[in-house]
Amino acid sequence: MRVIVAGLAAMVAFKVFRFFEGGLWAGNQTADFSAFHIVAQHVWRGDLDLTYQFALFARMQAEASGGATSFMPWTYPPQFDLLLAPLGFLPGWAGYFVFTAATLAAYLITLRTVAANHLAHVLVITFPAIAITIACGQNGFLTGALIGLVCINADRRPVLAGLALGAMVIKPHLAIAVGVYMLLTRRWTTIATAAIVVIASSLVCTIAFGPQIWIAWLGAIKESAGYLEQGRYPLFRMISVYASLHKSGLPPVLAFWGQTAVACLALAAVALAVLRGPSARFALGVVAIVSVMISPYAYDYDLPIVGIGLALLLPDLSRLASARERSVLYGLILFVNSYGLLQSARLAAEHATAEELEHYFTPAVAGVVLLAVLAMLLRLLLRDARTANATQREEPADLLPRPARVLE
Repeated sequence: MRVIVAGLAAMVAFKVFRFFEGGLWAGNQTADFSAFHIVAQHVWRGDLDLTYQFALFARMQAEASGGATSFMPWTYPPQFDLLLAPLGFLPGWAGYFVFTAATLAAYLITLRTVAANHLAHVLVITFPAIAITIACGQNGFLTGALIGLVCINADRRPVLAGLALGAMVIKPHLAIAVGVYMLLTRRWTTIATAAIVVIASSLVCTIAFGPQIWIAWLGAIKESAGYLEQGRYPLFRMISVYASLHKSGLPPVLAFWGQTAVACLALAAVALAVLRGPSARFALGVVAIVSVMISPYAYDYDLPIVGIGLALLLPDLSRLASARERSVLYGLILFVNSYGLLQSARLAAEHATAEELEHYFTPAVAGVVLLAVLAMLLRLLLRDARTANATQREEPADLLPRPARVLE
């Protein structure tokens, strides 16, 4: 485990070293964080709403990069802008180091709390997703840590769980499954706390940036839907069924309905895990894993959340699944975590841009593989439910085991 952690620290240090060689945009190595840094600077310039206009933001990125063609549209809620604001006072390399090191540390601490003795096992499977998140400077560690905090505290500290859930307003589409879990389990304190966080942070953003920021954000969301429909995002790195279907040649409408069906299936898995699952911990593991399957817009750097889910599942998996089934499940998750990293390595080896690689025959298979993971989880849940029903018919009601706590 120490070797893996040391390797991750070396990766962060290497990225920072490269910034000194050629700047934040050198080799287009951290286009995502570079966009974060530009937004942070415009917070203090008082024209944050301009970053939500794709044409203007593309010009900002081109000017900052010295003419690089890579473009990352800005569609994050204003709360994330507020979070990034302090980075505007730092040079790019320092901002990257502070943001990545802090969020990586938060994620690893959270993952260690959840995984306990299984940490090394989870880290090996999750390592490629962690590596790609470091490479692009994205916020997957932050969202993974927040979802982990929700799961850790859902049972015993509902207010803290609500604070973490409310903070997921920075990426609300990744919190849908968790929200459904809270509703199904009637955790009203957590839900109320999260609602207060969202409302209060929205008020702060309105005061800080003006009411026009919400109009700008909604306009960017509408424009991004057009980008997604036209396939202008790098679909090969997306992990949604929508991307898999769209990339395979299906029309956007059919791809969207396919994504809708998978989202419904994922939420059905959450409901089944809550109502008939082996433990609350296992249910939360299902919640974390399917969090990345709801929205058509999800990337490989969002996969650290799946690491949290796997850590939650492991104690029950040894009983629910055979050795072969566990191996298949681990292999599927490892493949999903690795695919984006392998394609990025291919991009670097061929000295191609993301746009050029997109035009090659590069299938977006991660969404289909995640669907296979979902199918396996549903199979385990249904089989365990049948076993539990058989046991209930054989045992007196007062001898049934009590539900397990989330985390002991």
